[in-house]
Amino acid sequence: QVQLVESGGGLVQAGGSLRLSCAASGRTFSSYSMGWFRQAPGKEREFVAGINWTRGRTLYAESVQDRFTISRANAKSTVYLQMNWLKPEDTAVYYCYADRAVIRPTAPDYWGQGTQVTVSS
Repeated sequence: QVQLVESGGGLVQAGGSLRLSCAASGRTFSSYSMGWFRQAPGKEREFVAGINWTRGRTLYAESVQDRFTISRANAKSTVYLQMNWLKPEDTAVYYCYADRAVIRPTAPDYWGQGTQVTVSS
C-alpha cells in the first residue's frame, strides 16, 4: 500500500522558517516526480513546488520562488521543502504528492494526508 507521510508543519512567526518532510513507501518511486501543494481556508488547492526524481529538475510557484527550496533524498524516498521568510499568506495545509508523469500534475497519482503550517504576523 502506497503511503506518503508528511511531517514538519507547525506554528511560526512571519519571517521564520520551517522544513517539511514527506516519506514515501509502498512502491518504488525512482521514476516519480514528487512535491507539494497547499490549501488555505476557503481557497482551492494550489501547486507549490515539485521535483523530478531522476534528473532533479525543480519547479516552483511564483509566490514561493526564492523563498522555498525543494530537495530529495533518493535512498530514503523522501522529499523536503525548506520554507524561509514565511509570510502569513503561506498559512495552509501542505500536501505531499507523487506522480508518475509530470512535475506539476493536475491530479497526482498519490496524496499525503497533509500537514498544517500557520504563520503568525
